[in-house]
Amino acid sequence: MKVFVSSLISSFEPYREAARAAIATLRHEPVMAEEFGAQPNSPQIACLAGLRSSDLVVLILGERYGPVQPGSGISATHEEYREARGRKPVIAFVQADVTPDREQAAFIKEVQGWEGGLFRGQFKSPTDLQVGVTRALHDFELAKAVAPLDVNALIEHADALVAPSDRSDSYGAPILNFSLVGGPLQRILRPAEIEAKELTDALHQAALFGNARVFDATKGVATRIERGALVLEQDQGARVWVDEHASLKLRLLISQPQRSSFSVLVEETVQEVLDRALGYSNWFLEHIDRTQRLTHVAVAAHIGGSNMLTWRTQREQDGSPNSMSLGTSYGAVRQAVHVSEPRAALRLNPARLVEDLLVPLRRQWQAP
Repeated sequence: MKVFVSSLISSFEPYREAARAAIATLRHEPVMAEEFGAQPNSPQIACLAGLRSSDLVVLILGERYGPVQPGSGISATHEEYREARGRKPVIAFVQADVTPDREQAAFIKEVQGWEGGLFRGQFKSPTDLQVGVTRALHDFELAKAVAPLDVNALIEHADALVAPSDRSDSYGAPILNFSLVGGPLQRILRPAEIEAKELTDALHQAALFGNARVFDATKGVATRIERGALVLEQDQGARVWVDEHASLKLRLLISQPQRSSFSVLVEETVQEVLDRALGYSNWFLEHIDRTQRLTHVAVAAHIGGSNMLTWRTQREQDGSPNSMSLGTSYGAVRQAVHVSEPRAALRLNPARLVEDLLVPLRRQWQAP
């Protein structure tokens, strides 16, 4: 595999040499600007050509932005990143304990905000960087050593996990059935790990006390193994389901307004439940797949419960708490809605994912 090293050259030689050593240690071919020699075109054209012929880019960012290139108005490293973005896998490392200049700070923010980036890390010394690049390249190889990513298959799998299976749900309080499937689809948890107390305790702790709580702290939790999957469940309440592919299924109650004589879906409440489901999903993946073997996610969401529900905003509910309109969609069969994104979107842009699920759910339930 050819690995292009993109960074400033002047005063950054020890770090570039560390990256070269890491790449060579794993028997890959480092592609370095220093080795291009005399070229009929400009050095930057040669660098971009070398990048295009490579399989992966290691991007190393320090405190200095570097000279601006004629024509583009950005630095050579920034040009290389823009060329690679969306075309090549990029593994980015940012120097710690330094104060980037203004242009470099903006560049770092752009890189860190890109959802397609595979791995990111910090480094303090050349040795630190060499270790980080070695690990990241190894993790990248592990991720590629499985079946290719099939986004449609992930979506189908996620939809199947939230398919209605309990007809009694149709007559109860509204419930969010939520699933997350990571890809490329592969086994992440061994059967012994599924049964391990450590996993149960971690899921339980995060569900009750984590930043994205999905359990009611006043209720007990029962656990069981169901067809090879781990299930944590509260009586007439929330449920967490995990299988060996690190697929996650959540069942979350949608709370009802206190001053209402009928069941209602308050948009802000549904939004908050979706936000908690995505937050718990992000924690879950970071906990069990730290090396990011799963690079993509498909999410499905379905609201179950009585068909005698109406969708309204909190303002509409406060203005008319005891009247409802079922509209022409009463009794309709509602399918799950879904989104499919790079895994990093769970961490970097959860608000957009919530909106992309909330809007089609609103269309299903809101009276015309």
